[in-house]
Amino acid sequence: MIKTTKPSGAGMVKITFSLPTDEPAGAVSVVGDFNNWDPSAHPLRVRSNQTRSASVTVPEGSRLRFRYLAEGGMWFDDETIPAVGGGDPVLAV
Repeated sequence: MIKTTKPSGAGMVKITFSLPTDEPAGAVSVVGDFNNWDPSAHPLRVRSNQTRSASVTVPEGSRLRFRYLAEGGMWFDDETIPAVGGGDPVLAV
């Protein structure tokens, strides 16, 4: 699931990427053009509500290409965000 905040007075939007704590098993990171596809930049951390999540803050109007990367090199997409032209999912904020 992806949640976004309303733009701040400075025109920034907070995006929170979250998954269940056990699907998939093991460590997961959200990677994309907002973090230069760096798997260590935004690991999903376990929360008290039985999810794991990571947040990023970007300028309003951004279009983010992203995917999730799980242990063992398994890439997967967020099912709620459509892929563009058969490529990576793109989130417009």
